[in-house]
Amino acid sequence: MPTDEQYLGLALEEAEKAARKGEVPVGVIIVLDGIVIAKAHNLKETKKDCLAHAEMLAIAQAQKAMNAWRLSDCVMYSTLEPCVMCAGAILHARFKRLVFSARDIKWGGMGTKVDLNKDNLFNHTLTVDYIEDSRSSKLLKEFFLALRKKSTSKP
Repeated sequence: MPTDEQYLGLALEEAEKAARKGEVPVGVIIVLDGIVIAKAHNLKETKKDCLAHAEMLAIAQAQKAMNAWRLSDCVMYSTLEPCVMCAGAILHARFKRLVFSARDIKWGGMGTKVDLNKDNLFNHTLTVDYIEDSRSSKLLKEFFLALRKKSTSKP
């Protein structure tokens, strides 16, 4: 069975797809019993939809694959800590575990900015593991640096 780091590597491949499309480079995979059942990357700009975060798109795929809204035995791997919207959806879907590889200091909903997973805050909690991967942070930093350069070079 692949390791957490290998699954995060697959999520990073999704993030790289997002970056090539001009999307914030976040990638997600969802695993059930060692099998990837969903994968997605941000498509907010492409779809002109504020709900088209990688996590939300992957959850929809996994629920369709499982023919159920509860993903109780699933693990989500993300290249970035989920925002509060996605953290709420992860809790609603009853995930068993979340693993992410970069913290989100502006929107992080699983411990960095706020923690929606606090004991007894809601009727479900999950295991959350932060496994730092500099590739995720580097991809995000490079993306936003290029975006700032692009916006400052306009006449």
